[in-house]
Amino acid sequence: MKTGLTKKQKVTELYFNAKDPVAEVYTHDTKLKRRLLEYAAKFPELCQLTEDDEQGGLRFDIAKERISIRLTAPYSDERKSNARKWAKENGLRGKYDKKKRMATENGSEMGETLRN
Repeated sequence: MKTGLTKKQKVTELYFNAKDPVAEVYTHDTKLKRRLLEYAAKFPELCQLTEDDEQGGLRFDIAKERISIRLTAPYSDERKSNARKWAKENGLRGKYDKKKRMATENGSEMGETLRN
């Protein structure tokens, strides 16, 4: 949808205070809008769509205790390496497995290269 807004203007804002039990979420983020719409449909007593600004932004009121902010530390190179090794050993699908699978299905020599 063309809105005439720049990417910088397509914000996500979260407002709440210590007194009120409800938080207000305003967003242009497509994935977050979808998640909030699904949540509002499933739990209307906890989350309601309150405004559609007709420029791609939606505003929701949501029970404040349902909001969580998760901060994660960056992975060290060692941890990334260990996770990659574990995933390969346990057959988890990823870019490596996808390339290997496609090469094997196509009968290409790339499969041999990836196995080495």
